[in-house]
Amino acid sequence: MENWLIANEIIIYKTVASVVAIFLIILLYSRVFGLRTFAKMTSIDFAATIAMGSIFADVIGSTDYSILKGSIALGIIIALQTLYSFFIRKSSVFKKAFTNTPYLLMKDGKILHKNLSKANVSEGDLYGKLREANVIELKEVRAVVFEVTGDISVLHTRGDEPLASELLEGVTS
Repeated sequence: MENWLIANEIIIYKTVASVVAIFLIILLYSRVFGLRTFAKMTSIDFAATIAMGSIFADVIGSTDYSILKGSIALGIIIALQTLYSFFIRKSSVFKKAFTNTPYLLMKDGKILHKNLSKANVSEGDLYGKLREANVIELKEVRAVVFEVTGDISVLHTRGDEPLASELLEGVTS
């Protein structure tokens, strides 16, 4: 009988075997499908990574979840993520319908309150990100972007260098 302090020897062996097997399967999938498998470039990538972690945990921690079932579930999630990424790259209609756009939260030291509301970001959250980026004065900020992953990018300088327009390509202003 298993409890929170001790476990049956067979359960320990099964856990070790499950961890090794599912780890090797994940390595194989990431080699076949590429590094994007565990990227956090879009909300879909992030959700897929969380789902894969959940499957990994289920295979390891549950006696009702086989390695085969886990590897099939992982394969389907990764295949769907890869298919989604393919359609995003190849179809502007698909991309427009199924992806979020990043929001510009600050431009040239000015806070864009309308976009803060759209992104559901408070001024306090924004100031926290500015502090993390070591911004000393708001006039240093060239742009703050709320990325599609939920990350906030702060582009700033102490000089008068202009911001490269390519960095704001596709960003809703």
